[in-house]
Amino acid sequence: MPRITRLPRSFVRVRGRGREAREAVQLAIRAGASMTDSFFLPASAPRFDSLLIVRLSAMGDIIHTLPAAAALRQAFPHATLGWLIEERWAELLCTLRYPRSGRRSSQRPLVDRVHSVNTAEWRRASFSFNTWQQMAVGLSELRGIKYDAVIDFQGAVRSALLARWSGAPIVYGNAQSRENAASMFYTRNVLVKTRATHVVQEALALAGEVIPTAMPEAQVEFPVDSDAEKRIAGLTVDVHDFVILNPGAGWGAKMWPAERYGQVAQELAKDGLCSLVNYGPGEEDLAGAVEAAGEGAARKISCSVSELIALTRRARLFIGGDTGPMHMAAALKIPVVAIFGPTNPARNGPFGTRSVVLRSASSMTDHTRRREPEQGLLEITVGDVVAAARKLLQSHIAEPK
Repeated sequence: MPRITRLPRSFVRVRGRGREAREAVQLAIRAGASMTDSFFLPASAPRFDSLLIVRLSAMGDIIHTLPAAAALRQAFPHATLGWLIEERWAELLCTLRYPRSGRRSSQRPLVDRVHSVNTAEWRRASFSFNTWQQMAVGLSELRGIKYDAVIDFQGAVRSALLARWSGAPIVYGNAQSRENAASMFYTRNVLVKTRATHVVQEALALAGEVIPTAMPEAQVEFPVDSDAEKRIAGLTVDVHDFVILNPGAGWGAKMWPAERYGQVAQELAKDGLCSLVNYGPGEEDLAGAVEAAGEGAARKISCSVSELIALTRRARLFIGGDTGPMHMAAALKIPVVAIFGPTNPARNGPFGTRSVVLRSASSMTDHTRRREPEQGLLEITVGDVVAAARKLLQSHIAEPK
């Protein structure tokens, strides 16, 4: 907390950092405070010159944290804002060829520094000299920044440990973190309401503990990669209007049958829409099954993270389950038909865009990673999905820009 301490010869020392602390001193002096008076900024108004966000993975969870990060960016416009993230997802914050630190631009629009880790590789080769060297270099660089405070949005033991390793004197985290032991590493445990709250709102609530004023409205921005934009423009040059179909999901219980996605593509083709089937690593056969069932109305396309951003920006509509690409579409304000089964759309559904969420009344929230589709999910028909898609497409909000 900034304070003027009484010292000989009317010398004033400011405890606290930043322009705000100095301005507070000047205001106090102009108001008549003597040079030997003590002065405090309100305890509820923290000021930081540097902040670190810790949200390592996965795609959807990182995207859910972007509104909170944007609010922090706006609340502390002059502060250095860093983000610690798994290397696999760093393209959500910075394009591949752009420097990871320095002046912000459209290629790294949100944060001043991107710090990456590769915990999966580190675990696979935990006794390798190269692994230990990578860890030492990366973590030393992180610690060398000397952040004023860290916010752990992940709530896992590994993220909390990394937050403490940063050396920041203040570490914020949810007192009811996902892994209970994580809260042991926080210096500020924040009680965040989680029941019946969307995860985006949960992250915003945690950020609100740090922001000294009313929560600002802030626009989420994704990096713009010119190479990715050119590739996607070339791949879609013969497609005027298209829908993204995303048949993949984190595990089988969340996956609506591939054949039904193909049938949806056939129906939307009658409306003059092409369906592009997005797929990630290990999902080529799944996308191929959708393409085959589509009988010419669907075309599979594999994208890097930057290319998926570029592709999604051009889409008329997104159709898929509870996945990272669905949350990306919502963040980009693309209309979404969300097909839900065992996960809860109240917490994990599309946020901030026009959407129709389809979920059977018989579906129960269950995060067991079963291989077969959940029974309630199978009760959602092709007709249900096509009707929801046409409803959104007919809306003026869904008109092409």
